[in-house]
Amino acid sequence: MQPLSRPAVRPRLLTHLVGTVRRQQLFIPGQHLLVAVSGGPDSIALLSLLNHLVRPWRLALTVVHCNYGLRGAESDGDELFVSLFCRERQLPLVVHRPKLARRRRCSSFQAAARDERYDFMKQLAHEVGADRIAVGHTANDQAETVLMWLLRGAGMAGLAGMSYVREDRIIRPLLAVTREEVVAYLDHEGLAYRRDSSNEKSVYHRNRIRKELLPVITRLAPAAVRVLQRQADLLREDEQYMEHITNDLVHTLVSHDASGVQRVDRRAFIELPIALQRRFVRTILRTYDKEGRVGSLQMVESVRHVLLNGRSGARLSLKQTLVTLDRGEARFSPGAGGNRSYQIDSEQEKGEVLAVPVPSTVYWARTNQEIHVQLMTRRAAEELGRSPSSGLTVFDADRFTEPLVVRAWQAGDRFFPHGMKGKSKKLQDFFTDKKVPRQVRGKVPLLVAPEGILWVVGMRQDERFAVRGATTHYLVVSVSNWLAEKE
Repeated sequence: MQPLSRPAVRPRLLTHLVGTVRRQQLFIPGQHLLVAVSGGPDSIALLSLLNHLVRPWRLALTVVHCNYGLRGAESDGDELFVSLFCRERQLPLVVHRPKLARRRRCSSFQAAARDERYDFMKQLAHEVGADRIAVGHTANDQAETVLMWLLRGAGMAGLAGMSYVREDRIIRPLLAVTREEVVAYLDHEGLAYRRDSSNEKSVYHRNRIRKELLPVITRLAPAAVRVLQRQADLLREDEQYMEHITNDLVHTLVSHDASGVQRVDRRAFIELPIALQRRFVRTILRTYDKEGRVGSLQMVESVRHVLLNGRSGARLSLKQTLVTLDRGEARFSPGAGGNRSYQIDSEQEKGEVLAVPVPSTVYWARTNQEIHVQLMTRRAAEELGRSPSSGLTVFDADRFTEPLVVRAWQAGDRFFPHGMKGKSKKLQDFFTDKKVPRQVRGKVPLLVAPEGILWVVGMRQDERFAVRGATTHYLVVSVSNWLAEKE
């Protein structure tokens, strides 16, 4: 008598994936999925799991593999491996071999490769009629992303990490699954996979987080990956709610006209909590960006400063937006798109302020000068320091915070001139000692941080922010005559 055959046991990870798909509404039975497969463990596990659902969910799968050819025989080996994997399962495969120019900065090259990959997949999805594009990001990728944004000083949107589904139909069914669970599934199913040697190179920022930072955190908190992944889920829900509130406020407080001008009641804006003010400004600025990108914190703070403190007639010229104040109203208009960004003009000359993001170049009209601000390595800063100049100075970037501004002197201004052994001095007295005429003093630009004056530009820096032996982060500021530079 033949023994009864036991029904196939559903893999635990498949049950997990189905739960995620249903909770996050990633796709429904009967749809066509384009699946990105590199040949690595995450993408192979994703394809295998989705293939389990082809019959019961009536799914159609099309596989796409990108071969950049950057690792020579290894890249070709990945392509062959994916091709054989798909052939064994009778899955259609599209191979894309883009040509990318090498760039000096690895992060820039990686970004270019990622953009090319996603652009191609979205185009292919349209051509083959795919409803969704599935990629194999896991909880470990999410944890790395959250840490990357944390180290950049991101807000809630950045700390919310990657979403399960994007507006462009890209889905991440494995985002709640750890890499250990993926490898355990592959071992249980007897599935081979490829390893990408570039993932071992510490030149990439994400690789350093994966190989150096995350292991330390995991030793301190063994469940760190799962905790960071859940934290991102919680913050994403909060972010979605705050975004909904902000959109309602913009709809209520902003009026539009056919020329693209948006008007805001300043009093209503001032009464908002600071968190909503920032979101409100970001939402408006996003409408003037061709790619809908969110402005930097420095840019947002510049706009807030004008709306909260500016006088009627003040103007803030950003790269793509012009902000003007007219009594109780703030107007946002499409800008000229020039590079002369962040300039605030005011009818009150003493109120002129330039917000100075790092890095940036700002133009000080009173002396017809450009002020260049950038972070540098110690070696590069020391090279510049070998040629002393009144038009260049270097600061310890850890001794002050942002935002930086350039402004004219104000009554009561005081700083600690370099070389005076820690003694402070009124700026008015400094000008007197330097024999700066009264009519010229209001034109001299000052570089100012929240902690105080960094530099009386071209004349003297503040002792408190000077470079020392233990300095690790260098802010280099130079000034040049605009007309001379353009000629």
